[in-house]
Amino acid sequence: MRQNCHQHLAILRLPQVEQRTGLSRSTLYQYMKDGYFPKPVPLGPRAVGWLESDVGDWIATRVQIARTGGTNPTS
Repeated sequence: MRQNCHQHLAILRLPQVEQRTGLSRSTLYQYMKDGYFPKPVPLGPRAVGWLESDVGDWIATRVQIARTGGTNPTS
């Protein structure tokens, strides 16, 4: 069972995160600094990536906020 959980984990690099979110690098890093976007996972001394599930959850939350007319904390 535990092995199944790990099979669904995927790491996205910055260009993939930018493409999926539609945000620029500077905006992503500002959102991380402000606590509005998930922090990356260190992959090595000079490499980071984001969990695909974290990015997907963030996008789903933005969609929910937009559809329910809720307050977007990033604005």
